[in-house]
Amino acid sequence: MKSSVVIIGAGVSGLYAATLLEKAGVDYVILEARNRTGGRVLSGEVSGLHVDMGATWFWPDIQPDFAQLIDRLGLAVIPQGRPGDMLYERNRTTPAQRYPAYETSPASFRLKGGMQALTAVLKSQIPAHKIKRDQHVKSILCADEGIQVLAQTEEGEESLYAGEHIFLALPPALAAKITFTPALPAPLLSHWRKIPTWMAPHAKYVAVYNTDFLRAQRLSGDASSQAGPMVEIHDVSEPDSGKTVIFGFIGVPAKSRWTVSEDRLKQICREQLTRLFGPHASEPEAEFLKDWAADPFTATEFDLLQEAGHALPAQIPARGEWKGKVTGIASEWSPHFSGYLAGAIDSASDGIRSWLQQR
Repeated sequence: MKSSVVIIGAGVSGLYAATLLEKAGVDYVILEARNRTGGRVLSGEVSGLHVDMGATWFWPDIQPDFAQLIDRLGLAVIPQGRPGDMLYERNRTTPAQRYPAYETSPASFRLKGGMQALTAVLKSQIPAHKIKRDQHVKSILCADEGIQVLAQTEEGEESLYAGEHIFLALPPALAAKITFTPALPAPLLSHWRKIPTWMAPHAKYVAVYNTDFLRAQRLSGDASSQAGPMVEIHDVSEPDSGKTVIFGFIGVPAKSRWTVSEDRLKQICREQLTRLFGPHASEPEAEFLKDWAADPFTATEFDLLQEAGHALPAQIPARGEWKGKVTGIASEWSPHFSGYLAGAIDSASDGIRSWLQQR
């Protein structure tokens, strides 16, 4: 299949890049290794309520362009936080201490319907046939007749795509696993492999309840813990939904998490919420667990060996065979908001704008 542009990755940056190309009248195709779109935006669903298992927040005061996009798309926002005290747990044998809740600055917000509301509306602007799922890109060849991209399904079936430009809407560490011919400079690939992948080390647990036991206890749902397994806990309920939703970041390293079953890890998380919030928290209506470190289309082996962080990867050198033919547009490539949702929009916007100007 031949297109003017091949976008590798159908997360926020890849989907947004596609909407920009669609408006510009440029032919393109999106190749997504997973069987779903959204990338590191992922929702669990119960009774029509979406809960974020990946990216969750944005900060309008410091990310105005992202906030303006949300407004233009007509998406409803929810301020993060609710009235009540926060809890601090030092160990598992003494009750958690209560402290007055504090307001974060700058203020953070979520989307009504979960962050998947953003990816859903972006996807709705893209013709369905232009998104190819279950297409794991294995190699990219730069030849006289153009650029050829070889992708493979989970069952091993291969497909060839061609275009004049490639947009890498996937983490640099994953892009470094693709075989480029001619080979990219070794120092560049080494640098990409060492860029921390946003979300890669994290695991999130979410519990959904039918009752609002936080209000009765005058608790905000925010908690921090030295006992674990969750070290940072927040209420992410939707107003007027009739549900209480609490999530936590699991603070146990990935390789230690993997020594127990998913069911056992959920049980330990339930036990922690019961310690913190009382017996009402012991029986959620639904619960979800997403370990991003175990996701092969998010994390690499190197991500498990380093601290999470945000670093800016280098772009393809402005000389040699690949000059002007490949652009990184994943969140990690954003010079302003690397590793954030706003960074995915920022990087995709800059990458598409620059390419269109140079055509």
